Amino acid sequence: MTKTLKFRIATPDRVILETEVERVTCATQLGEVTILPDHIPLVANLMPGEMTIVEKAGPRYLAVTGGFLEVRPGNEVVILADAAEHVEEIDIKRAEEARERARKRMTEEVKDAESFAEAQAALERSLARLRVGKRKYRDVGRRAPGSPEKP
Repeated sequence: MTKTLKFRIATPDRVILETEVERVTCATQLGEVTILPDHIPLVANLMPGEMTIVEKAGPRYLAVTGGFLEVRPGNEVVILADAAEHVEEIDIKRAEEARERARKRMTEEVKDAESFAEAQAALERSLARLRVGKRKYRDVGRRAPGSPEKP
C-alpha cells in the first residue's frame, strides 16, 4: 500500500481542501519544494505561485498568494494561506485586469519603496493566478480568453 499525506489548506475565510495526497509541490522562500510521505518536519513561508497536489485520481492545481507551510510528524501537511483558489475558481479576465492595475501602479503611481513593494506583491499575486488559471485551458487543449492565437 502506498503511503499518503494528510493534507489541509485553509485561508482566513474557509477550508480550501482537506484530503489524502501522494505529494504536494509549492513555492516557498526556500525555493520550490515537494513534500512526499515521511518528509522531515518543516515550516516555511509560502511565496505567491502555483501549488500542485497529486492525489490517486491525478493532480489538482491551486493559486496561492502566500502564507505558511507546515510538515508535521505523522505525514501531515498543513497550509495556512493568505488566499488560495482552485484552478476552476479563477476568472482569467479579472486576473488580467489585476495584473494591469499592478503594472500601472508600479510605473505611474509609485512614490516610495513601500508603495513599489506593495505594487510588486500585487503583480506577483495576479501572475500566479494567471499561470494557474490558464492551466485549466492548457489541460483540455483550449485557448484561454485573451491569449494570443498559436501560429
